[in-house]
Amino acid sequence: MSAPGERLRASWHRLSRVPGGKTLFSLLVGWMTPYSGTIGARVAELEPGWCRVTLRDRRRVRNHLASVHAMALANLAEMASGLAVLVGLPRGVQGIVTGFSISYLKKARGLVTAECRVSGGGLNVTTEREYEAPVSITDTQGDVVAHATARWRLRPIPPR
Repeated sequence: MSAPGERLRASWHRLSRVPGGKTLFSLLVGWMTPYSGTIGARVAELEPGWCRVTLRDRRRVRNHLASVHAMALANLAEMASGLAVLVGLPRGVQGIVTGFSISYLKKARGLVTAECRVSGGGLNVTTEREYEAPVSITDTQGDVVAHATARWRLRPIPPR
């Protein structure tokens, strides 16, 4: 069985090139991680160590202030981090989120975009270590609405 990052990378490579493939890939990610799938985010760009995910502002992700709910933004940030890190991990390395923090800077309205870029060198591990993946969420005007950091525990996959 291959690592999740390898399966995600191969699926993105296949699907992103065909009409409707990015939407299909996004639905696949939502199926693989059902909680993240509840917000209906769409993967716009994905490569090892880099991910851009968008979320449409609609009633199901809104709060009582008619803006995107704080937890929907956190979910979006965690999704961007997870895809960037997992797809960027070299063969034989696994990771899991062990911490998460987010700061909200302004109300999020309209389409919001979460971006995460991680350094490939930081993902090459020979012993267990912590790694922080920063995520920025912006609105359609380009204003940053939130900053998040996902803390990952990375380690070589133990032999079976």
